[in-house]
Amino acid sequence: MRVRFWGVRGTIPSPGPDTIKLGANTSCLDILTSDQQVIILDAGTGIRRLGRVLAKEHPDRIVGTLLISHTHWDHIQGFPFFAPLMGPQGRDNRFVVVGKKVVGQKLEEVLAGQIIEPYLPFLYKELTADIHVKEINEDEFTIIGDETVVYTGMMEHPGGCLGFRIENNDAVLAYCSDTSHKDGLNEGVLKLARNADLLVHDAHWSLKEREMFPEWGHSSWLEAAQLASEANAKCLALFHYAPDASDEVMEERLERAREVFPNTILSWEGLVVHLPAKKD
Repeated sequence: MRVRFWGVRGTIPSPGPDTIKLGANTSCLDILTSDQQVIILDAGTGIRRLGRVLAKEHPDRIVGTLLISHTHWDHIQGFPFFAPLMGPQGRDNRFVVVGKKVVGQKLEEVLAGQIIEPYLPFLYKELTADIHVKEINEDEFTIIGDETVVYTGMMEHPGGCLGFRIENNDAVLAYCSDTSHKDGLNEGVLKLARNADLLVHDAHWSLKEREMFPEWGHSSWLEAAQLASEANAKCLALFHYAPDASDEVMEERLERAREVFPNTILSWEGLVVHLPAKKD
């Protein structure tokens, strides 16, 4: 399983001299499974560049699955700019979009609501790709191809947020982008992260910020490291950095996280991880 990171920030894109190293785009990863299935995790602004790369890698046709953790803007704001959905090439492409049920609206209605006048000069119905939207609840699973199963669990986040556990042969990726931990570590997150080769976990806050904004539903580097240790994950990638958290600040938090869980890394735009990691 190959995992690539295209956007690692939360809330809003944060370009500037202090975010050059880790990147400024919002949440997006992509996975290529052992049987060549394309899976995309979230559609933040990082998905725009991913779309250009996928078009070059799959010039004839792209068939993929887009997993949406939740529809807060930093996880869907890149969707209208994902090139494989539109234009002449898009007619040959097919995507299944999987996400949680949205109270009062269908998931497809939320996505389409971004692609209307006066926000954009084209409409959702004008996208040329074959798009199928599937709504799921927590604890459901999805089979992709012949060798991959995606399990879901509910995170602790306003409005709800799905976490994903992607099992592909012997490789396991846990993606827990937006979650807090109240009264101890969240059991749903622990279940998804158990023995994962790579845990991608929310590290939005400093310790002080976590106490100041508990209602925002995010974690600090400390909860991420504690969760990784308790879940016996092999590697932890800190993720979903606050827009004002500079590269330097995140490097400092990384060192502190490693005191709790030594095999911790910072996620950054352009990072490529192959799972399971080869043993020395």
